[in-house]
Amino acid sequence: MRTVLYRTRKMSALLKISIGFLLGILFGFVAAPMLPYSTVLSNHIMPFLELSGKIFLRLLTMIIVPLVFSSLISAVASIGDTRKLGRIGVKTVAFYLITTLIAVSVGLLCAHIFRPGTSINVPTTLHEYSAAPKPIRDMILDIFPSNPIASMVHADMLQIIVFAVFCGIACIFSGDTGQKVAALFEKLAEIMQSVTRIVMWFAPYGVFALIATSAADFGLTLIAPFIKIIAAVYSGCIIHALLVYSLIIVLFCRRSPLWFFRGIQEAAITAFVTRSSSVTLPVTIDNVRGNFGVSRELTSFVLPLGATVNMDGTAIYQVVAAMFVARAFNVPITFSLQASIFTAAAIASVGAAGIPNAGLIMLTMVLTSAGLPVEGVGLIAGIDVILSSPRTMVNVMGDAAVCVAVAASEGENLTANNSRGRMPAMNYGA
Repeated sequence: MRTVLYRTRKMSALLKISIGFLLGILFGFVAAPMLPYSTVLSNHIMPFLELSGKIFLRLLTMIIVPLVFSSLISAVASIGDTRKLGRIGVKTVAFYLITTLIAVSVGLLCAHIFRPGTSINVPTTLHEYSAAPKPIRDMILDIFPSNPIASMVHADMLQIIVFAVFCGIACIFSGDTGQKVAALFEKLAEIMQSVTRIVMWFAPYGVFALIATSAADFGLTLIAPFIKIIAAVYSGCIIHALLVYSLIIVLFCRRSPLWFFRGIQEAAITAFVTRSSSVTLPVTIDNVRGNFGVSRELTSFVLPLGATVNMDGTAIYQVVAAMFVARAFNVPITFSLQASIFTAAAIASVGAAGIPNAGLIMLTMVLTSAGLPVEGVGLIAGIDVILSSPRTMVNVMGDAAVCVAVAASEGENLTANNSRGRMPAMNYGA
């Protein structure tokens, strides 16, 4: 009976978010042509929805740093064995690297199938995109924090993760004192999870507000000239999710892919709307713990790391976008060009931050590395909001798939009825 009630409440939550998502799209497309003629709509309703959406995003964002920092310290300390920690870390990084390389290959395949950019007439004057890509040396150096407090203030997630891992390892070597500190951070993590549940009560309304304003701002008139690149990115994301993640779940978890996709639905929808892996992280953690039964120590270690460095959807987008620019500027598609795009996209997807439009910024690095006109970013910028939703959703689903696979390889009992590490059931909205 408890299981039936839990599933009903979860489905009810998902249904409310889905309804908010669909109504937001409908409202936005209907409102778009009316905006120039309705002062009530343009001056009152849309600004209110925009404000509501931004408040929802900020509520989610405020959770990230304390949740990740406290969860990672308690997770690393709870492992208790540095050899086990190293084993889990190697497995996680290996999974992330392999799926990223596959994602780049999928993006290249879709770029050849759809041939985006062939029907685009490049304007004679384009403003060069101002964001200069960082050298790889600086990207590596930026992993390590010089001031952990500043890293937290600026929400530099990779630096926060590195500092938290060091603190967790120090707790292991500090005996009873370290265990007391780890227990304190575990309590803080539980409080932040409760804050997450409170914030997610507003998810259906926040989702409606976010998608309604986006649909109204970027209507069908913007989509039409770029239909090939949109189709290529969306198709690549769908192919990667259905084939690669299904294969991971079948091979390592001995489960049906439907079990995985059903369990990660809420995080996937949240990622699609917010366009941020980091903002979606609290929901991803809840889904993986509650729906798959993965332990706290694994979700607190694997998922924050994935939200920072594992960007399969971004990798697909980088390749398709670079091939789009090459064709739009009539650059010959040679083997060496494709090899350059492949390598640069794999590196850039790891360096991209889990925030909206980060992929657009990293695209400059791919174009520069491949010798393509950086002005091509100006062509992509107008539709990046459309392309960022599916790639973020795939990023989040990839994190979850790897986390579940690592848990299975560690002998954890994966089941929807497993209460170990599960947060209380959430019932969003009234």
